[in-house]
Amino acid sequence: MLAGAAVAGRARAGRAQPAGVPVIGFLHSGAPEQNAKRLAGFLEGLQDGGFVDGKSVAIEYRWAAGHNDKLPEMAADLIRRHVAVIVTAGSTPASVVAKKATATIPVIFAVGADPVAVGLVSSLARPGGNVTGVTSLNVDLAAKRFEVARELAPQAEHYFAVVNPTSPLSGQFIKDLGVGAASLGIRFDTLRASNDGEIEALFAGLPQRGAVLLFCPDSFFYIRRMRIAGLATQHGVPAIFDDREYVDAGALASYGADWTQVMRTAGDYTARILKGAKPADLPVVQPARFVMAINLKTAKALGLGVPPFLLAQADEVIE
Repeated sequence: MLAGAAVAGRARAGRAQPAGVPVIGFLHSGAPEQNAKRLAGFLEGLQDGGFVDGKSVAIEYRWAAGHNDKLPEMAADLIRRHVAVIVTAGSTPASVVAKKATATIPVIFAVGADPVAVGLVSSLARPGGNVTGVTSLNVDLAAKRFEVARELAPQAEHYFAVVNPTSPLSGQFIKDLGVGAASLGIRFDTLRASNDGEIEALFAGLPQRGAVLLFCPDSFFYIRRMRIAGLATQHGVPAIFDDREYVDAGALASYGADWTQVMRTAGDYTARILKGAKPADLPVVQPARFVMAINLKTAKALGLGVPPFLLAQADEVIE
């Protein structure tokens, strides 16, 4: 926890940059405090590649703190500062903005979306252009999360997909979730929230019993995970997410890529770029490890039993 706080502090605070070293522009739609663990993974991958923040490389951080409308000007500012590479790891909105902002400065992303579908690269094997990175495949795992939800809440009567309508992830998430629902013979409705008031209203408007929520992977929800997990428990609603950090925050369950490894890979790719590699020559990396996490304390608070076979499948169980 202290290490994460230290990383967040370095990412937040302005400081003198060492002279004569390459500068990384780190552009993100979230905030440093809520992304400390992911940022630590990125810095580890960067260090493994031979670059230490504050010594052999400098990082200029630009955090939009949930205000995506600020991203274009932040990207423009990094470009004016002639950064060597722009990193948008952990933020699909920032990745899309950076792609539009420059065709010459290398851009390294780590996203949950299909990077081809959202226009970041031409293909996974041959990205083309100045952009490459890592895809966590989190959106593509929507159907698996639907199955986890069914096992944890077998008496559920109402399934809801929760999306941020301003996010490029939402459309593909609903599409993939629809495929999973159809295979199970289950229907679901879509709920939308793009600000704090709409999140509160979303929970207040749920049926009094039998509701299950499946949240779209999105930095808007991620930076609010403590509040969302609390509301889910308060309203007695099982909620399923893409990242184990939601479960750490008190949510019921998650299934998705190992984001620590995803961010380390983004750090490694950034190091390669600083050593002279071209984005077009670096294929988009797909995750090798997926993590299921279950919060038994939350399950008990919701009156749910966790099937033994699901416990056996879980990589992490919080008691």
